Amino acid sequence: MLIALCIALLLRWGVVEPRWIPSGSMLPTLQLQDRVLVEKVRQRLGLALRHDEIVVFRPPAALVARGYDPDKALIKRVIGLPGDLVEIRGGVLIRNGQPMADPWPARAMDYRFGPVRVPARQALVLGDNRNESLDSHLWGPLPLRNIQGRAVFRYWPPARPLERAAEMVVGGAGPTRAALTKRERSSGKAAGSVDRSATTWPNQICPVG
Repeated sequence: MLIALCIALLLRWGVVEPRWIPSGSMLPTLQLQDRVLVEKVRQRLGLALRHDEIVVFRPPAALVARGYDPDKALIKRVIGLPGDLVEIRGGVLIRNGQPMADPWPARAMDYRFGPVRVPARQALVLGDNRNESLDSHLWGPLPLRNIQGRAVFRYWPPARPLERAAEMVVGGAGPTRAALTKRERSSGKAAGSVDRSATTWPNQICPVG
């Protein structure tokens, strides 16, 4: 029994770890209370990230400096890697001058961001619930050293199709679109919402709910 416990702890520390989703920042991909498996091997081996992967990470210094719990794990999707030029305009994610297929958000982004160049050894991450997520468009780039692992599979709840869950959670480079039709913008903008247009990140974190 003791040996089995030691093996389980070793696997959790270095290979894979179960996590649960406490917030709605990754809706509709990940629902509240969903359980996912976080794979840690690739990160420990220093293997490169890929666009569109979902990562679990420690809060960056910008959040910790403003009182965010440094031990709290966050989960977002990678949309920019070192050297990428990233912009959000007209509800469309544009990377290196190319509009990107971005099928995960349920609603078009209602803010303007960038263009910004992703610094070396850092990444840009966004929640799939783009308009209600505290992420890189507010607090800046994420140091790669903060990443703890990649969410590779949703195993709970069992009532939802596992194949579809895996398809949504496992990262993979999305195809670009040569031309995008104009996305319908949300008409129910929250009172007091702000124009986030900027070529650099703001000095303060904007509340997004």
